[in-house]
Amino acid sequence: MMEFNVTATWKNEQGSTAKCKQASLVLDTASKSRNDAFNPAELLLAALSACIIKGIERVAPMIDFSFHHLEVHVHGVRQDVPPKMESIYYEVRLGTDETDQRLELLHENIRKYGTVYNTIISGTDLSGAVVRIPIKHEGGK
Repeated sequence: MMEFNVTATWKNEQGSTAKCKQASLVLDTASKSRNDAFNPAELLLAALSACIIKGIERVAPMIDFSFHHLEVHVHGVRQDVPPKMESIYYEVRLGTDETDQRLELLHENIRKYGTVYNTIISGTDLSGAVVRIPIKHEGGK
């Protein structure tokens, strides 16, 4: 079993800070939103994004999957009563020459082995896609 620890400290009415290992992160916990920090819902979406990226980094060498660009876009919809993430949709955009079947194999591994992914899916309508983006060749070709 793995264990994780994070300590969050309220700084003042403007926000808080979370610390883990040697890293720290400013949190938007203020009653008035701030643009320079993640609020709790955005942190959840960022955690899902990081989980997907880490999963791809781990599985790609095992299945000999080649890519040169990776980005994850996540959209969440929050319901008010009771407050919760009603649905989350993600799109993994990969710069790759891999086939559609190989993209699906990668996506299957994301869904099967992601810690945050599996935690979220148990209580939220979670769906997404892995898509190929065009490879940009030097000289615009």
